[in-house]
Amino acid sequence: MPFMRPSAISKALLSWYDRFKRDLPWRVKSGKTPDPYRVWLSEVMLQQTTVAAVTPRYQRFLTRWPTVEALAAASDEDVMGEWAGLGYYARARNLLKCARTVTREYNGRFPAKENLLSKLPGIGPYTAAAIAAIAFDKPSSPVDANIERVTSRIFKIETPLPTAKTEINSFAKSMTPKIRPGDFAQAMMDLGATVCLPQNPRCPVCPLLNFCKARRAGLENSLPIKPLKAPKPTRPGQIYWIENKDGDVLLRRREPKGLLGGMAEMPSFGWSDDDGPEVVKELTNSWTEFGTVNHIFTHFRLELQVYYGNCDCSPPSNCFWQPIQFLTDAGLPSVMKKVVSLVLSTQR
Repeated sequence: MPFMRPSAISKALLSWYDRFKRDLPWRVKSGKTPDPYRVWLSEVMLQQTTVAAVTPRYQRFLTRWPTVEALAAASDEDVMGEWAGLGYYARARNLLKCARTVTREYNGRFPAKENLLSKLPGIGPYTAAAIAAIAFDKPSSPVDANIERVTSRIFKIETPLPTAKTEINSFAKSMTPKIRPGDFAQAMMDLGATVCLPQNPRCPVCPLLNFCKARRAGLENSLPIKPLKAPKPTRPGQIYWIENKDGDVLLRRREPKGLLGGMAEMPSFGWSDDDGPEVVKELTNSWTEFGTVNHIFTHFRLELQVYYGNCDCSPPSNCFWQPIQFLTDAGLPSVMKKVVSLVLSTQR
């Protein structure tokens, strides 16, 4: 094994990156200056969401709001609706807060310094480091799950997570070059996403094979060491699909804060701190049970019993009628789209 010189590692990885980097819509061609707005938008969208899911949504966001000033001027409902399906809706609320802060306090220009970026709404240590490195080519060292895995294997870090994070961050920083730190960060991400996989990594084609202590010790499938996950509890709930004679469906807007904050839904009860108005249950005496919708959130599993009914009335407080053919325009979150699918498929 060659001497673990950080400059040798970064040189080997950057050479590989120049040949095999992924073609992603938020990346710029060599020699072009990255747009911090696009870097920030992509990083926020990619938090706990796959590249495949983010790519078309990122492009739609840019079409509607091509600049941070345009996004700052958008309505909360429009942004939440456009975000629907990406999950973790607090990110969308912070996206708007951040855009408005950058527009108001920085004249629409993201600060280049990591410590200033980390003070913006929704930007934590990783995102701040990623923006500083990728958008401004600062020698910052972002550590996401891919970089965490690559680093722990190169240096054979056997301390279990999350205790190992400080050690991993230190080693990741030691590898970050002063020249092309943004490319290096993206190269580490690409390596983890395409070669240094969680299971059965493609070690024979890895540009860092000769540097990898975990591979030499036969531990490439074992690192990083993760804590056992506790089973997710199950929460039961009820949701009410109500149609009027015109074929409109009753929706409500959830409170701005909390789970699915600001999103539209069919009125639901019993599973969160933001129940629909109780009067919804009294809008008809004839409810039909349509079945159950299951959905997994970060900390629990949801089992929603779906009820169907008809009613011609004025919408209760914070509710509104939405034409059934335009339900998708309401920006329903994924769990509500499952309810739509269940009801419409059953009605056929």
